[in-house]
Amino acid sequence: MDLNNKTILVTGADGGIGSALCRALVREGANLVLNSTNAQRLDKLATELASSGDTGAVSTVAADVGSAEGRAGIVAECERLGGIDVLVNLAGVLDFQWFEQQDPERIETTLRINLLAPMLLTQSLLPQLASKKEATILNVGSIFASIGHPGFVTYCASKAGVKSFTEALGRELADTSIRVSYIAPRATATTLNTDRINSMNRELGNSMDSPDYVAARIVSQLQNDGLLSYLGWPEKLFVRLNALLPSVVRKALLKNLGLIKQFASS
Repeated sequence: MDLNNKTILVTGADGGIGSALCRALVREGANLVLNSTNAQRLDKLATELASSGDTGAVSTVAADVGSAEGRAGIVAECERLGGIDVLVNLAGVLDFQWFEQQDPERIETTLRINLLAPMLLTQSLLPQLASKKEATILNVGSIFASIGHPGFVTYCASKAGVKSFTEALGRELADTSIRVSYIAPRATATTLNTDRINSMNRELGNSMDSPDYVAARIVSQLQNDGLLSYLGWPEKLFVRLNALLPSVVRKALLKNLGLIKQFASS
């Protein structure tokens, strides 16, 4: 897809990956609809993008994608602009906690924001997307959707749901003009990662990608009409192993179970 003059909605636009993605998309000539719950941060990002010298138009809609009212506001703004060509479901939350200790409300929030919100927003925007000659829904998942990792039980479940949602919806819409795409980053250096997560990653020797790298890969996937990609090595290998030989991945993770539990429970 040529992104020039395409109207693209990005949820979670003011986050680390989101802001990097918006900068990259504007450089491609895209018109952006920025969404998050923080109006001040959205306005700051919109001002930065507008003053960058790139040609894409930028609008903002401060709304909670996890609420029906918020989603209605997002859909209305997209309608006002003549509909969108691309939806990037990026907004998400991350909670690193041993499951038995996790707050039930946090479990509900994680599932609502990470899984239910993109499903319901996508459903509401399907008529706009279907009206376009070509359109794309890109769901940002996680490597953890394919590798059940201790300490991230709820997060893994939510992102696994996003992966299955993408696969099923893509097959359902295969005879339409809408392409449904999924990208799974590994650990990324954003503020979603707490000090405990960063400390654990250092102890385990886990690498983290930069937001700019992930953003560039998302743009490339949109441009090349890619359907599925996983980021990071050896994480890609672990995804394949977990699908074919899950016992191998289980043993590798269990070697560090005590350390992971220490950080998740602290």
